[in-house]
Formats: sequence, C-alpha cells, structure tokens
Amino acid sequence: MTYRTLISTDVLASRLGGDWAIVDCRFDLQTPPWGREQYLAAHVPGAVYASLNEDLAGLRTGTNGRHPVPSVDALTATLERLGIASSTQVVVYDQDSGMYASRLWWMLRYLGHEAVALLDGGWAKWMREGRPTHKGDETRPPATFVAVPRPELRVNVDDVASRLHDPNTLLVDARAPERYEGRSEPIDRVAGHIPGAANHHYKSNVSDDGTLWPRDTLREEFSRLLAGREPA
Repeated sequence: MTYRTLISTDVLASRLGGDWAIVDCRFDLQTPPWGREQYLAAHVPGAVYASLNEDLAGLRTGTNGRHPVPSVDALTATLERLGIASSTQVVVYDQDSGMYASRLWWMLRYLGHEAVALLDGGWAKWMREGRPTHKGDETRPPATFVAVPRPELRVNVDDVASRLHDPNTLLVDARAPERYEGRSEPIDRVAGHIPGAANHHYKSNVSDDGTLWPRDTLREEFSRLLAGREPA
C-alpha cells in the first residue's frame, strides 16, 4: 500500500527498520538550530534530518523571500542525499501540526513523487505514546531520484499579483491571526497581509493533540472559506 496523505503512528511503528525513508523536519523560525538539536537528542528510529533553512530552501537573493523553493536540480540532489529514490515511500514529520513537514510533502509532490505521507500528530504524539527513539545523526544510502516537475502546483508573486482582483481567485494566508492582521510581526519586516487574502490559520486544521480534524470537519471549514467558489 502506498501512503500519500497521512499516516498514523501505529502504521509507522510497524514499519520501523524497513526501507521507508523517514524525514524529521522539526524547525523553529526564530531559533533555526533548534530543530537539528532536537533531532540529535531524540528522533524516530531511522529518521534523517532536513532543515527548512539549509535543505528545503534555495539561495536567498534579498528579493526572493525568506525560503524560496530550490531549483529542481538542487532539490533533487537533496532528496538523493537523504536516500529518497523515485520508488521510496517517504514519511515526514515535525514537532506536532505538520507546519514544516508539509513543505517537504509538497516539494515531493511538486517533483512528481506521490508516495509521501505526513505523520499525523507528529513527534509530540509519537512521544506521548511512548514509541521508541534513537539519538545522534543517522544517514541513508544515497539514492537516485528522477524528478517529473508539476509546474501547475506552483505560482510566483507575479501570478498572484495579476489575480488580486479576480473574484474567482481566493488567496489564503495560513499564518496566525495576529500576524495576518498586523498586530504582531516577530519575523517579517512588514506587518499585515497581501490585499484581498483571507485568513485560515494552519493550526485550525488540527485538534488540540496535533492530529488532523476528521475529513467532514475540514470539508465544512473549507467550504465556508471558499464561500461558493469551486476548488481547483
């Protein structure tokens, strides 16, 4: 069976020691070294580490954002170094809600790799359940990854700017309400949001234990957000 969206801690625990690639994506925007430090202290057995800053973002020019998407060649090289082949089942996780791990989930889908799933509840749930852990650095043998990019999954700032006033387009800001509203901005130089964007905080997708809400609950929430628009 191929896992493409979510995977439970039960299922992952049953596959430890196999050929799946498990990637720890824990990170903190305000304290970048934190994620790797946490990984070295304890992680899911067999997991390798991918840093948002160092592995999942391209070179910054000063005008291309804080975490630009790497080039296809650069991202392919990173995946191969992490031991991810075109046929590998990948499981990604972060500290809880999937905020960081979902970036690698999307990147793999962008490069045409469907066999990738997010660990529901992340590291926090794994620890609450008393699952096994390892410490120190782990690696996987280098692999060969053949990218088949899907450009339709990506838009650039010019694409967004050109559709700001299109009533059929909905731009969603997934940050916390206080950042969306400009009441607090601990990271970016300018507070507020892109004109016309609606706010749907990513944490509203998960329950208090960090697991994703049931499908019907999410469908109801997103139907309200879409306000009659047809999802693409």
